[in-house]
Amino acid sequence: MENMDGKVKSILEKEIKPMLQYDGGDVDLIKIEWPKVYVRLKGMCAHCPSAIYTLKAFVEGRLKEEVSPEIEVLEA
Repeated sequence: MENMDGKVKSILEKEIKPMLQYDGGDVDLIKIEWPKVYVRLKGMCAHCPSAIYTLKAFVEGRLKEEVSPEIEVLEA
C-alpha cells in the first residue's frame, strides 16, 4: 500500500492541486486509510456550491483513473 500512497500523493501534488489553484482553490491531503483518501478542500473550493462535484468527479475520478478504482475520496 505504501507505493499506492506515494502515487496518491504524487497525483494530488502534480495534477490535482495545480488545477484547483488555477481556479482559486486548493486541496490538502489529510490521511490515507486504504482505500479511503481524506482531503480538505480550501480556498474557493471550500465554500463552492460545486464542491461535492469537485471532490467526487474531479479528485476521486482522477485518483481512480491513475491509482486504483477502489479509491474513495472523503472530505475530512
